[in-house]
Order: sequence, then C-alpha cells, then structure tokens
Amino acid sequence: MEQSKSMSMCTPETPQVTHVFDIFGYSKHRGMGNEKFIRSDTFSAGGNDWSIRFYPDGFSKEVLDKDFITVYLELMSTGVKVRASCDLRLLDQRTGQSSSVHKTELRTFNPADGTRFFPRTNEFKKKRDVKSAFLLNDRLMIECIVTVIKEPRVTESKPFPKIEVPVPPSDITEHLGKLFEDDEGFDVTFCVRRKAIGAHRSILAARSHVFKAELFGPMKEARTLRRVTIKDMQPDVFSALLHFIYTDSLPDGDKNADMIRHLLVAADRYAMERLKLVCQSILCQNLNVDTVATTWALADQHSCDKLKDACLEYIACSNAMDAVVETQGYKNLKVTDPSLIVDLLESTKKIRNA
Repeated sequence: MEQSKSMSMCTPETPQVTHVFDIFGYSKHRGMGNEKFIRSDTFSAGGNDWSIRFYPDGFSKEVLDKDFITVYLELMSTGVKVRASCDLRLLDQRTGQSSSVHKTELRTFNPADGTRFFPRTNEFKKKRDVKSAFLLNDRLMIECIVTVIKEPRVTESKPFPKIEVPVPPSDITEHLGKLFEDDEGFDVTFCVRRKAIGAHRSILAARSHVFKAELFGPMKEARTLRRVTIKDMQPDVFSALLHFIYTDSLPDGDKNADMIRHLLVAADRYAMERLKLVCQSILCQNLNVDTVATTWALADQHSCDKLKDACLEYIACSNAMDAVVETQGYKNLKVTDPSLIVDLLESTKKIRNA
C-alpha cells in the first residue's frame, strides 16, 4: 500500500529595524543633570513605535554610576505587549563599524510598567570610553537594532516534497583563484611600478572588454604581446583587480576606504561594472564627515550616480554640512575644482528643501 505524506510549516515573522540616533554637539548636552534625557524621533519596528532615550549625565545619582552615560530603548506603543530583542551599539565614525554595548535576548516589553525599557542598568558606557573611542567632531552616533517576534505564521498543509540529490554551489572561482595564486600557466606579465604580476590572457579578456582589446586586438603586436606596462596604478591595487577578475570577490583585508577608492578607479578604467558597484556599496556604508566630500568628487568623476546620491543624502540628512566644509578634503576640492563645490552645495540645498 502506497504511503503518502503531507507537511505544514510554522515560521516566526521577525522584522528587524536599525535606527541610528545621531547626536551633534555632544559636549553641549553635558550638564543637563541626572535623569534628564534626550529622546530620539519615534521609529517603527514590527508595527510598533519605539524610541531611544539618551542621558548625557546618566540616569542614576549613585556615586558608582556618575561616570557613565545611560541609553535605553523604550516601547512607545500603548496597550500592547511586544516580544522583541534589541542590540544597542555605538558607531566608530572613523571606521564606520559599530560595536555592541548591550544586547538582550528575546524578552517581553510591557508599556504598562518598567519593562518597557531596556537595558535594565544605568551603566551603559563610561564617559571616558565614549570620548576616547566614539566621539568625532563632538558627534556621537547610537545605533539600535530591534528585532520583533510576531505571531507565528503556519502555512497550509501540502504534500511532502520529493527527495532530491543536493548539488553543491559552484566552486569555479575557488579553482580560478588557486590558479592565479599558484602562478600556473601565465602567458602575459604586467609591469606595475617595477613589480611583475602574471596572469592569463584569456581569463582577463573574458572578464573585461578593455583587456580583450589590449591583449587580443586587431594589431599583431597585441596578440603576441607578453609584457604590458601599467601606468598610474599601484601594484597592490592592480593585484586586487586581478584577484576580483579570477574570484569575483575582494581579497581579505583589502576593504579599507583608500583601497576601495583606488579599486573603483581601476574598475572604471577596465570596465569592470560589478566591481565598480561593489566598491560603491562599500563606500556608501562607510561615509563619514571627513571623506564624504572627496568621495562625492570621486563619484562625479567616474559617473557613480548612486554613490553621489548617497553622499548628498548623508550631508543633507545628518545636517553635517558645517562639519564637512571644515575637512581637508572639502578644502582641497574647493581649490582643485570650485565648480564641483557649487554643484555639491546646490544639490544638498535641493534635498533639504524637498
């Protein structure tokens, strides 16, 4: 007798929202007094309203607590208990990376009592640690990640799926990367500032029509050329470009902002559109006051419209223009290309007035 199986599934709905509370003039908020707080704008997560409370002088008057700032996540919605977890973090504006300070497991927030707040401590972060690691231009950025657990959703019953043989993901890029690392079968050498870097002509040509034209062009010299001199590029940047060509990924440890800017230029030069987008994405995630002007100019020079828009939104939405004009990047741009400065100011003004 043939047996049949059916199945249904229960999956939790877990919407997650990240809210950044950007505090300018941090030192000017000091001295408000204990239990005095600044509240962020209300934001929505999982259909409920939340806000961040920031106490510059701490919440408690206790001697042991006076050296700490206090930060709470507060449930603003009323008449509803919410199961959620949250991660309160401080953003290092120099690196663009955030560090977790207090993280809670799943718990119930009740607006009717003290459990509407988290964390249950007055000692969020020592003031001296905030000043030394997280302040830049008198600005503090608090990041809160809220994950809400909603009512479970059960799918309708359906026939049990057929068993299939699993197929692992393609590992061709791993093999090509090893081919590049092991220096096997190179048929062209690039001279980059006196450093020799080998590669395979066919792989480069398949990935970039610029390389294809240089290495397999109509001229006989191109087809037989075995040494190519690369100008206006550093060896580590060119090596990272080749690594991406072989593996479709960036080398480990090569994701600092300066390297990414140089890689964006190289990607544009060799028509590597995906690499160009990868670089733009990384730069968008690491914008800060010191580099946003030069990043905007770089985006304009290499037709990176999404990156330009991100720079303008960063300046306009964070009200950081006064700080930006004091940076060396802005001052250099003002000397080298004043017309770009005019464009930057006008575009920012349009966003603010929109």
